[in-house]
Amino acid sequence: MILPVVAVVAGLILLVWSAERFVDGAAATSARFGISPLLIGMLVIGFGTSAPELVVSALAASQGNPGLALGNAYGSNIANIGLILGLVALISPLAVHSTVVRREMPILGGATLLSALLMWGGVVGRLEGTLLLALLAIFIGTSIFRARRDGADSLSTDTEQSLAEHPMSMAAGLAWTGIGLVLLVISSRILVWGAVAIAEGFGVSDLIIGLTVVAVGTSLPELASSISALRRREHDLVLGNVVGSNLFNTLGVVGLAAVIQPIQVGAEVLLRDWSLMAAMTLMLAVFALGWKGREGCINRLEGGVLLVMYLTYTAWLVRLVLSGGGG
Repeated sequence: MILPVVAVVAGLILLVWSAERFVDGAAATSARFGISPLLIGMLVIGFGTSAPELVVSALAASQGNPGLALGNAYGSNIANIGLILGLVALISPLAVHSTVVRREMPILGGATLLSALLMWGGVVGRLEGTLLLALLAIFIGTSIFRARRDGADSLSTDTEQSLAEHPMSMAAGLAWTGIGLVLLVISSRILVWGAVAIAEGFGVSDLIIGLTVVAVGTSLPELASSISALRRREHDLVLGNVVGSNLFNTLGVVGLAAVIQPIQVGAEVLLRDWSLMAAMTLMLAVFALGWKGREGCINRLEGGVLLVMYLTYTAWLVRLVLSGGGG
């Protein structure tokens, strides 16, 4: 059991490092190609930080562990809102100014509701996976059109500042994008092997492993980029990163995994995991969009509530494993 644990730890460390290199390289390369800062913030950085979830889930599904893929996607969404935004908001309240982020929130809510409908029959098949991927493609196409039409946004200003602090030549950007992608695949293979071995050794379902250890590990790039953006007071980039990542997980990660291998969904996923994810997504929308004239902001109290929800949920899963439930 020592070797699988070492594999998970080593895989997570390499995964986080390679994901950061991949996102930095892809963002710098996109800027060199003349892509607008708004699109880089929305798609390259927001979706790029979900590259670990995508690669890990695709490999897990291809190796016959689709439960790990589903747990990774939904567990990452829960960790992004509860752990990352909760922790960041405790450090410094997050003011929301970006109209792009405000526009993406209802889309994320709709995608979350759709995911429940697709899981209702107990399986997310290839047809459902194709639908999710098609919706993601439509969203990306619409985002590109709106970004070109609408022009500047506070999210684009944050992205410009971030790119200015990490300048790269075209050659360096392409090199780090390629190196990061290759190492993402290698580290994901190591991580998936270790996680499956631990699950089998302890009699725990791959879903639980995906919801906990793997989900937190693949969410570390979002945490790193969010804390980095927070130091520069780029609040819209923090929130845009999480919203874009969750949207990509819900549509792209689950969709690709289901196309590779249909995912069997137990009742506990809807009742326990999806319900919490949906509740936290709704709370995030209320906090970020504001109400009754209140300006959109995630304050320390709200961040603390999200963090406590995440810690309680994780403790519940750990207790379930220790009690022999296995998930």
